[in-house]
Amino acid sequence: MSVRRETLQIARLAPKLLGDSADLVVSYIRGLLTPEGGFANRGRDTDLYYTLFGLQALVALRADVPAAEAARYLRTFGGGDDLDLVHLACLAGSWATLRDSGPDAAERDRMLGRVERHRAADGGYHAAIGSPHGSAYHAFLALGAWQDLGRVPPEPERLIETIPALRADDGGFANGPGQRVGSTTATAAAVTLMRHLEMPIPAGLDAWLLARCHEGGFFASPDAPIPDLLSTATALHALASLRAPFDAIREPCLDFVDSLWTSQGGFHGTWLDDAPDCEYTFYGLLALGHLAV
Repeated sequence: MSVRRETLQIARLAPKLLGDSADLVVSYIRGLLTPEGGFANRGRDTDLYYTLFGLQALVALRADVPAAEAARYLRTFGGGDDLDLVHLACLAGSWATLRDSGPDAAERDRMLGRVERHRAADGGYHAAIGSPHGSAYHAFLALGAWQDLGRVPPEPERLIETIPALRADDGGFANGPGQRVGSTTATAAAVTLMRHLEMPIPAGLDAWLLARCHEGGFFASPDAPIPDLLSTATALHALASLRAPFDAIREPCLDFVDSLWTSQGGFHGTWLDDAPDCEYTFYGLLALGHLAV
C-alpha cells in the first residue's frame, strides 16, 4: 500500500469521532473550491499544494469529490515542467487521490524525470537540485510521488543507505546529517521511509516520539514554544505504524485536536493560528482517525 493510501485509510475513520460535525467539515472544504477547479490557500488563491489536501479531506470524509473540475485544474500543469519537488509530489498525489487516468505515460515520465533531478549526491532527495545530501522530508515526498504515479524509484538501495545518516545525536531523525537534535516530523517521515523500503527500524523511536508529547499535543522540536497539529498527526501515524500503544495519551490528544477545531468546520495548525486551512484540516482528520481506533 502506498504512503498516500495509508494516510487516507486512517483519515477515513475520523467521522467516527466527528459525528454530525463531519458535515460541517465537508462544507468548509467545499467552500475552498475555486472557479479554476483547485482549492484555495489562506490568501484565497488557487494553490496546488492546498488542492492536494482539499481533495484528500473530501475523500477521507466520503464526500463527493469535484473530480471533473479538479482534473481540469491539474491538467494545466502538464508534466510538471515548472514545478519544484514539493509541488511535483502534490501534483502526483492529487492525480492519485482522484483515481483519474491523469497524465499520459509521456507526462508521467517527465514528472518522474523532474523528481529525479532532486536526487542528492548521496542517493537521497532534496528540494535543492545538486544537494550533497538528502533530507527525510524530501525523500518521503519523492517516494510518494513515485508510488502515486505507479512506479518504483530507481536504485532504491542508494536511498536506503542515506537514512541512517539522518539519525540525530538525541536518537530521533533530522532533515540532514550530523544534527544534534531530531525533529518530530523528520522522525515520522523516516519511520515511514524505513517501513516502505523494508529497512530495520531502530529500537527506541516510539519512546522518542512519545517524549515529544505534552498535554496532548506533540512539539516539533525541544525548543518549539507550543505543540502543533502537523507534528501531532504525523507522530500518531508513526507510532501506530510502530505498533506502539498510546492509550495513555489518547484523551489528552483528543482534547488538543478538539481545541484546534473551529465552528467554521476547519482546523487551525496551532493555538496561535489566526485562520484554519485545508492542509491542517486534513491533518486534523488524520489525527482523529488514529485516535478513533
